[in-house]
Amino acid sequence: MAEPKPFSPVKLICGIIASGENIFNKAEECLISLYGPADLKSPYFKFNFTDYYEKQMGKDLKRRFLSFKNPIFPENISEIKLRTNELEEDFRKGQKISRRVVNLDPGYVTSAALIMATAKDFAHRIPLHHGIYAHLELLFSKKEARTLSWTYPDFKTEGYQKFFIEVRRIYISQLSNYGSL
Repeated sequence: MAEPKPFSPVKLICGIIASGENIFNKAEECLISLYGPADLKSPYFKFNFTDYYEKQMGKDLKRRFLSFKNPIFPENISEIKLRTNELEEDFRKGQKISRRVVNLDPGYVTSAALIMATAKDFAHRIPLHHGIYAHLELLFSKKEARTLSWTYPDFKTEGYQKFFIEVRRIYISQLSNYGSL
């Protein structure tokens, strides 16, 4: 029988979808105040693979990812997702409008995978806690990212994959420099 061991720390990331630079800046400030400094920021990517958010958030959406320097434990991702959902609501109320203005998608990188947190159930998603699920988005091997049949189309793009491969490289470097973060 295998003995349970504590989980290794993982590298927190968060995707931000919005249409205005001001919203991006405020969202980044809020996330950094909660989770510590970002050690890597992606470029802004056009978010045009789906119109899923257009009714709620408008057109000309962009997505950006932050990678956080401070590690987390994977079992905390559901609480982080619940907190980012609260932040989304705070942004909506702060704008004094009825529509959503930002989407925050936390997840984490390990040496083997990118896991995103979601409140949407589906056959391949693993229930975690309080209605939050783990969604396996990418697998890593050597210096490559591999997609899965359910990987979202934007995560299949070269730009996203380059960013997450770099996040993984930083994470592995942190592990080797600090033993077990």
